[in-house]
Amino acid sequence: MVFLRIFITLFIVFTFFSCNNEDKDAQPSVSLASVEVLEGNTNNDLEITLSLTNIVDYDLSVDVRTVDGTAKKDQDYTELYEVIIFPAGQEVVSFNIEIIGDDTPEENEIFSIRLENPYNVTIDNSFATVTIINDDEHIFSIPETGYSTPATYEGMTLVWNDEFDGSSINTSNWTFEIGTGTWGWGNNELQYYQENNSSIIDGNLVIEARRELMENSNYTSSRLITRDKKSFQYGRVDIRAVMPEGQGIWPALWMLGSNHFQVGWPACGEIDIMEMIGGGNGRDNVLRGTAHWNQGGHVSYGQAYTNESYLSEEYHVYSIIWDEQSIRWYFDDINFNTMDITPAELGAFHNNFFFIMNVAVGGEWPGNPDNTTLFPQWMIVDYIRVFQEL
Repeated sequence: MVFLRIFITLFIVFTFFSCNNEDKDAQPSVSLASVEVLEGNTNNDLEITLSLTNIVDYDLSVDVRTVDGTAKKDQDYTELYEVIIFPAGQEVVSFNIEIIGDDTPEENEIFSIRLENPYNVTIDNSFATVTIINDDEHIFSIPETGYSTPATYEGMTLVWNDEFDGSSINTSNWTFEIGTGTWGWGNNELQYYQENNSSIIDGNLVIEARRELMENSNYTSSRLITRDKKSFQYGRVDIRAVMPEGQGIWPALWMLGSNHFQVGWPACGEIDIMEMIGGGNGRDNVLRGTAHWNQGGHVSYGQAYTNESYLSEEYHVYSIIWDEQSIRWYFDDINFNTMDITPAELGAFHNNFFFIMNVAVGGEWPGNPDNTTLFPQWMIVDYIRVFQEL
């Protein structure tokens, strides 16, 4: 009986020390956790700490490397690829990744850190995301400079205008179109149009495109029309405006034939006073003036004009002069496109047309926004004026 007690006691002690030794000698593991870091205006170091699950009396190591996401090496962070060594008896090791700061407003960006090639260690989680939080403000502002046109022209009279000087949008002139239209307004656009994306600020109509979820759309904006309220046949149209910018942003100042509901598009005719598809230099400074009509199918004619600077930097005036003979497009009174409308097949352009102002997001032509596209974006319209001959 005494012998049995001694045996049981020794067995328990042996088992206790054996388990402790097994825990002590068990191969440790290491893992990564995702982190966020402010970008800053100057370069700064992001410290990443790796910890072992238990200490061992031998060296171990793991390879660490960075991988591009929307954040790019040498542009948003400095690439890292090195072997991280845990000396025997050490539980924690740190390393730094340089974050490249700037003062440019942009979207938050991400890259990843990977753990690879473990030696004397196991990897529980080999992947983590680093989110660079942009801390530069993207602020709405109305430019103080830009081109302007006169309120009168010799031989012409002002037949309609909206100077946007009231406290709210004049519903005697404008109607809001709501929703996503048919197949993204015919262009596979991504935005949901709603009224509250438009406002009057300091004598300007402001249409704001936002990144926000509405009725299964990831973006919202506004589209205003004068259908059944204001329509015109011929004249000079001047629209003074500031454009938004960025990949996937598609502002337009345009017209449709007033018989659109009766005959459909493109038979009703379309006059694009200006369109711009954003996406950096070569797009944010390029406007287009185009006409669309039906001639056994959809036909269009247009020309582009390239400005020296982005159309978002100051006011410009987008104009057409439209009569029985032609439609002429102007940018700051520079005639960059002319179309003869005397052929019989262009009869659509001798009818009444109404106005449309909108900022689309995405679509077949501009493509979708990407990580360079800042939101909100704004189109600012100072005035629209229609003149006709006396």
